[in-house]
Amino acid sequence: MLVSQPDYTIRTMTRAELDLCIEWAAQEGWNPGLNDAQVFYLADPQGFLVGLLDGVPIASISAVRYGPDFGFIGFYLVTPEHRGKGYGLAIWKEAMARLQGRLIGLDGVVAQQANYQRSGFKLAYNNVRYQMVSKPVQADAAGDLADVREVSLTELFAYDRRCFPRQREAFLEYWIQQPGSHAKAVLINGVLRGFGVLRACRVGYKIGPLFADDEMIALQIYGALTEEVETGSQIQFDIPDQNQQALSLVRYLGMEPVFETARMYTGCAPALDMHRMFGVTTFELG
Repeated sequence: MLVSQPDYTIRTMTRAELDLCIEWAAQEGWNPGLNDAQVFYLADPQGFLVGLLDGVPIASISAVRYGPDFGFIGFYLVTPEHRGKGYGLAIWKEAMARLQGRLIGLDGVVAQQANYQRSGFKLAYNNVRYQMVSKPVQADAAGDLADVREVSLTELFAYDRRCFPRQREAFLEYWIQQPGSHAKAVLINGVLRGFGVLRACRVGYKIGPLFADDEMIALQIYGALTEEVETGSQIQFDIPDQNQQALSLVRYLGMEPVFETARMYTGCAPALDMHRMFGVTTFELG
């Protein structure tokens, strides 16, 4: 049934409520980053909604805006005891209204594609989470390794735009500097040819984004990032299944698939350099 109770309200989250939302995500097995709440909130402080029943948070969703014409939906959660009662649908509609007039993307549970299609979403491709226990990686030097923070932001933003539907300068600048993270780049003749970010999570680490011109560069970045963590740590990253070089990379590393999402958009899928996308940034914000 649809929500009709006057005791259910939906509003913009406070920063503290986003911490609660992150905790819900951890309980669902999403393995959020230790600093995700702070960085996500800085990306769009008005982009997170909470549903409250009698003043108590029971539902969440993000509707983060990138520029004037793109948005991304994530963190779509309802506490288990309140599912199936229409609370989720109500907050979903509010998020869609917040992003009205924009192209909207999401990474949804594959089994829920039909529900998203009813809201106008179309499948673009699947993202697959791969996982392994970290170990030393043998990688030839495809180029010169550098800390991403030493790379020109203008060049970094331009490379990122090849692999993400819109500019996201503020978010990316926060992302590469978050505590507990490592960010590496490869340059050839002084030109940026790929970069990646590794961040600490509830369990182990996640790599994302991992964008590179080719598999050899991606492997060099992966090896440099995993050198920063203790051997035996859990490593995860999420690849688009359309990138055959990325599939080759995870096979070479011996990684195993553990989870899959459907990347969907409300309109035509943006033209991205899929061959450069070895790891998406995050399922929650795109």
